[in-house]
Amino acid sequence: MSDNHTQRIVNKAWSFAHVLRDDGLSYMEYTEQITFLLFLKMAHERTLPPWNQSSMVPDGLDWPSLLAEDGADLESHYRHILTELSREDGMLGEIFRRARQQIQNPAILKRLIVDLIDREDWSSFAADVKGDIYEGLLAKSAQESPKGAGQYFTPRSVIRAIVDVMRPGPDDTVCDPACGTGGFLLAAHEHVLREHGSTLDPDQKRHLRGSFVQGDGHCPRDRPALHHESVPARD
Repeated sequence: MSDNHTQRIVNKAWSFAHVLRDDGLSYMEYTEQITFLLFLKMAHERTLPPWNQSSMVPDGLDWPSLLAEDGADLESHYRHILTELSREDGMLGEIFRRARQQIQNPAILKRLIVDLIDREDWSSFAADVKGDIYEGLLAKSAQESPKGAGQYFTPRSVIRAIVDVMRPGPDDTVCDPACGTGGFLLAAHEHVLREHGSTLDPDQKRHLRGSFVQGDGHCPRDRPALHHESVPARD
């Protein structure tokens, strides 16, 4: 993806943030809403080629059902989706737990769905594209709060530097007891794939999929752990 295309998407996301800010929605609330919508869109993308995966979102609560609505029906259906998904078992329910519909203007919601999110193939984007949007909104939100941005995320350049110094391996367990959005955990996982991906044995692959990262501070005692609690900012 070209830098111009990336910047265009970031600018478009910002334009909606400004519109919704004028409509009474804070930058943090907008970030939350766009996260829910992006999840639904990307879950739908995974059902299409080249992935052809089964949808983890039930029929009638998925992206196509949201895209088909308009006006007051759209606002009502979006609220229904968030409510019903919060009641689902497993990870899906965890993601949408306490989710609330906060975009009260159905016309703006429709524009956000159609003009920003549905136009792009988000699953094909590098993480930095979504990260640029997310971190920009967090930084803007931090300007509204005396606590600043440090409580939300650690800059990616700092994360990469720390992970490169720690050099996690495929047999390690990475523990971040203040994981926030999981930036350290994701960077550690990517580091192992980049440095050891071609030499992983079956046990290491299983470990990487299921137990390599711990986000709650309870690291298994029988494996080396990489702790980041000395870093005061949340990622």
